[in-house]
Amino acid sequence: MGAAGLVGAKTPDVVLMAVGLRDLDGISVAQQIMAPQPTPIILLTSRCDAGTIRRAVAAGIMGYLLKPLRAEELPAAIELALVRFHELAALRYENGNLKRTLEARKLIEKAKGLLMEQSGYTEAEAFSLIKRESMNLRRPMKEIAEALILSEAVSRRGKG
Repeated sequence: MGAAGLVGAKTPDVVLMAVGLRDLDGISVAQQIMAPQPTPIILLTSRCDAGTIRRAVAAGIMGYLLKPLRAEELPAAIELALVRFHELAALRYENGNLKRTLEARKLIEKAKGLLMEQSGYTEAEAFSLIKRESMNLRRPMKEIAEALILSEAVSRRGKG
């Protein structure tokens, strides 16, 4: 089993990986490890050239240690990699939530516009109607908005 498969099977808290692996490129292996599941990886290398560092950054590497490794450097590198990894995970989670919220708001705005156009509701009345249906049906407002938009699309096709 390769390094990527082993890490995928074990789900470690952090991976310390050498760049110069026999017959393998450590940065490429790191990318394979992170493809299915983001993982904090610290590279151990004797190279500090700009190209290697650029590739490590592009691969999402969380830490970079130079050989020869001194034991006292490892705890700080691990802690830093874990903290940065968890900060990044929190930002990704928040970004996902914001995208979903924005998508829901766009759908609700579109549904409000349809209600205002078709039935002459004011913006506040259209919003209240969507909100009330959401509460009555115990469904998110986004779902009510999607249903209104779909209903309008079906209605227009039937008339066309």
